[in-house]
Amino acid sequence: MAEPSHDRDVVIAGGGFVGLALAIALRQALGASFRVLLADPALAGGENGDLRASAIAAAARRLFETLGVWTEVEAQPILDMVITDSRLQDAVRPVFLTFAGEIEPGEPFAHMVENGQLTAALLRKAAACGVTLQQGAVAGFATAPDRIDVRLGDGRTVAARLLVAADGARSRIRAQAGIATHGWSYAQSAIVTTVRHEREHHGRAEEHFLPSGPFAILPLTGRRSSLVWTEAAAEAERIVALPDDLFHAELERRFGLHLGEIEAIGARRAFPLGLFVARSFIADRLALVGDAAHVIHPIAGQGLNMGLRDIAALAEAIVDAARLGLDIGGPEVLARYQRWRRFDTMAMGVATDGLNRLFSNQSDLLRVMRDVGLGIVDRLPALKSFFIREAAGLTGEVPKLLKGEAL
Repeated sequence: MAEPSHDRDVVIAGGGFVGLALAIALRQALGASFRVLLADPALAGGENGDLRASAIAAAARRLFETLGVWTEVEAQPILDMVITDSRLQDAVRPVFLTFAGEIEPGEPFAHMVENGQLTAALLRKAAACGVTLQQGAVAGFATAPDRIDVRLGDGRTVAARLLVAADGARSRIRAQAGIATHGWSYAQSAIVTTVRHEREHHGRAEEHFLPSGPFAILPLTGRRSSLVWTEAAAEAERIVALPDDLFHAELERRFGLHLGEIEAIGARRAFPLGLFVARSFIADRLALVGDAAHVIHPIAGQGLNMGLRDIAALAEAIVDAARLGLDIGGPEVLARYQRWRRFDTMAMGVATDGLNRLFSNQSDLLRVMRDVGLGIVDRLPALKSFFIREAAGLTGEVPKLLKGEAL
């Protein structure tokens, strides 16, 4: 019996960090004969105007190094981190927990990278690797025993062995596949902006736990920091809409003056927060990755890194199957991916949900209990080391790419 004909081996819907990294990994591992098409309406061949920044954990940095894109971005290492727990009106914010920023000598547990730079580097690498970049959405799909027919936004239909949905939290592909999500909204939003300050940050990240939620100051290159500022949803919308002088006053109350005079630069936006996990990460010839599979609270800075863990695991499952001559979109390959990623995702979702509920409240009793707990952790180097390696993505069954190994 003749082999079925396919226009592409894999079609990836979504051109963010996750989709682009997967496309590059597959082409680098399987060569020019492995045909990858990536479709996204936002593809423009350069920096995408995203002014946000992301925390890249050590394991994810190793992935980008292996793909050959890390040297193309300016990254700020996080050299240490301090955690405080206080009320907004408190004159002093005592530090309850500190983390040294290295998982190994000379290897920081995370870096901050501006999204536009990293997206542009990934686009250049994808084009150089021979990934077909299609500016447009995946409009729909239909499955057959030996293929999945993917309808593109320009009306064309391509046959593939596998469709990967990397199209975000409101994934149209997940909805069309009939995959439900379970979770809830936190009635909170994260205000995201960039701040310029008078003094050097020296690579220090700060997480101030306030009753409304965490206020994270994350170092960028130069005398700048990225903010992830959690408030009740209505309050966040009010703050974002304030005139510049009133916004500055609200910002300064939370940021303080330890880095001298501050100024918010660039856009400021509020993003609703919630916990949502897809009931299944797979369907017939379909895999969900990144926000299409799971959305968690940013309290631990793990959202993007979870997506990169997804594609590292999926890429390894696909490459291993292809080299054995197996069907890369078959149920055994997809089941391996789901087994690899679903427990870790649920565990991280439970952990971030618990942390948010523990810290985002007005209870004096809980505040005393959590501050005692933070103080105990601060005095236990072995436990702190475990938490650092967990945040760096280096615990459990780590895919090759996240260990810095080529597929």
